[in-house]
Amino acid sequence: MKKLTDRQRRKELAAIAAIPDEQIDTSDIAELTDEQLSNAVRGQMYRPVKKPVTMRLDADVIHWLKSQGPGYQTKANRLLRAEMLRSLVRSGKHRQSFAARIAPKNSERGAVRRRRG
Repeated sequence: MKKLTDRQRRKELAAIAAIPDEQIDTSDIAELTDEQLSNAVRGQMYRPVKKPVTMRLDADVIHWLKSQGPGYQTKANRLLRAEMLRSLVRSGKHRQSFAARIAPKNSERGAVRRRRG
């Protein structure tokens, strides 16, 4: 199967979104029970938008990150995210996730594009 271009993907998604709910056949999908709904987890598949930045880090920190093998930027991001979440919990702001607080800013500028990588 040939990979879709961004334009083709947007066109297909728009066509799917235009289908009225009553015309969608969900007969092959089992209904969720109240127990399943009560155990549902929201935002489990959330992938934050990545933004390129330039920062100055201590040489020994960079050396340590790179010595861990490939993916040192991912590891740095994971360490920073863990500290951000700890800080949010300590400050009591964890009730409203960071993603929820920035969502209005993202929606104001339209569709968010993700870098491929």
